[in-house]
Amino acid sequence: MIIETFPNPAPERDYEITHINDEFTSVCPKTGLPDFGRVIVRYIPDQTCIELKALKYYFFEFRNKGIFYEAITNQILNDLVACCEPREMEVTTEWKVRGGINSVIKAKYTKGA
Repeated sequence: MIIETFPNPAPERDYEITHINDEFTSVCPKTGLPDFGRVIVRYIPDQTCIELKALKYYFFEFRNKGIFYEAITNQILNDLVACCEPREMEVTTEWKVRGGINSVIKAKYTKGA
């Protein structure tokens, strides 16, 4: 899927954008049961910003995908960095309790690092 972007209205300045999806779902690749989580995308845009409707539909693609938390977090970071080439981006996924354990995964990108 192509994630749409739009021109950054203030490319001369560093400012942070945060998008939060409180209703993220995927599927556990071991059990086939649904996983429920929260995805937080924080980034400093360069020339483009991520369009929200496109981001929402991108997240929907994971609903029936069997994938581990760590892989999801890193795939989202890779895909979003590729689409908008930000100065910095961090993706955090926070997963609901399963078997008495909840998980938080963070992945970070810095341009030129």
